[in-house]
Amino acid sequence: MDATPDADDLRRDQAHLIHPLHNRGIQEHARVWVSGYGATLVDENGNEFLDALAGLWNVVAGHGRGELGHAAARQMSRLGYASTYAGSTNRPAIELAERLAALCYPRINRFFFTCGGAEANESAFKTARFFWKLAGKPNKTRIISRSFGYHGATLAAMSATGLASYWPMFEPRVPGFVQIESPYPYRFHPAEAAADDPRTPGEMAADLLEEAILREGADNVAAFIGEPVQGAGGTIVPPDDYWPRIRAICDRYHVLLIADEVITGFGRTGDWFALGRYGIEPDIVTFAKGITSGYFPLGGMGVSDAIADAMDSAAGPQTWMHAFTYSGHPVGCAVALANLNILEREELLPRARGLAERLLPRLKTLESHPHVGEVRGLGLLAAVELVADKRTKAEFLPEEQVGYRVHAATQERGMFTRMRGDVYNLAPCYITQQTQIDRMVDILGDSIEAVLGK
Repeated sequence: MDATPDADDLRRDQAHLIHPLHNRGIQEHARVWVSGYGATLVDENGNEFLDALAGLWNVVAGHGRGELGHAAARQMSRLGYASTYAGSTNRPAIELAERLAALCYPRINRFFFTCGGAEANESAFKTARFFWKLAGKPNKTRIISRSFGYHGATLAAMSATGLASYWPMFEPRVPGFVQIESPYPYRFHPAEAAADDPRTPGEMAADLLEEAILREGADNVAAFIGEPVQGAGGTIVPPDDYWPRIRAICDRYHVLLIADEVITGFGRTGDWFALGRYGIEPDIVTFAKGITSGYFPLGGMGVSDAIADAMDSAAGPQTWMHAFTYSGHPVGCAVALANLNILEREELLPRARGLAERLLPRLKTLESHPHVGEVRGLGLLAAVELVADKRTKAEFLPEEQVGYRVHAATQERGMFTRMRGDVYNLAPCYITQQTQIDRMVDILGDSIEAVLGK
């Protein structure tokens, strides 16, 4: 496969463009993407790649959806932009909020729109503080999050993010953000647990939240934020008894539960929103990515009826003074509505569930390799964790760059994704063909063997 990008394009790129997670060395060998169709990306040299991560977990309906482009064009020709600041609104925003109320958790019926997931989480943090101030508890400002969690790279969202590589060059982090250990089944082994402890690992991981609340003081903690499945941190699926216990702890200490469903929302785990499978609801849900299949930048948060009532009751100096120029953007909302139509009309959530039933068992066949420590996943979210020693679960040394090398090998064979260190993430588009699922697994298996031997 031709791996040589157009030198002029990359020269212009490096002269003028700053990239997310900017790394000039990596960018020297970047792909220049020019088109896509279905579950396939095409670079400027005509090379085709299976998109194993659906863009960045967001292109759920697949590439090349002309219907979404037409929806944007129709709305742009009618009303390209209008503010939704108090005193103004627009029909696509109204319709999208109404549509989400029918799809989301039963007690979440009011929505605020943003440009993406980081803005949605920033909005959630501010709203949690706002809610407790209105309730006469102004000291409840602290946010508890988890290691390996990813909530965005803006300053407060980065402070909640539990991936330490995002911090050093932007310290100090925002005060008031506290982290607990992730419920990482492959690596969660609390040293302090007594041999006769009757709790399950999921319960022990959840109880870390209670310990943190007591340590910080319940009157100081506003909210706990967590992804139902930790995505960018390596597709970490918690034990089934984890989230119900988290909900109970939040209720016991009057702490709001924020579900970051930027990745898991809109069918990624098989349901419209992921916490429902555990029989619980959050107080605030944040979303982005799949709501437009990535065709337009759009995110948002939904709040419980109790929080919405508090927002409605505020006036004067207590007004919810939070805003974005592009909140409720009519074009973004129109694209989201068209995307939701596709997901429902083509029954892509059931299709995603069917693909998941093929993906994870096929990936499990890779566990026979001596350096595949664990294969894990839920729905169309999966990961393969590579380790130096399968018995001890010891990780490779960073300088060995195993994950980078495996990713490069999969690109040579026609597949593209993102890594978390030595964890290979997969989250295909919902329209991926079963034969393409099989090909993804074959490519990954061949690449692991090419880098690490058989």
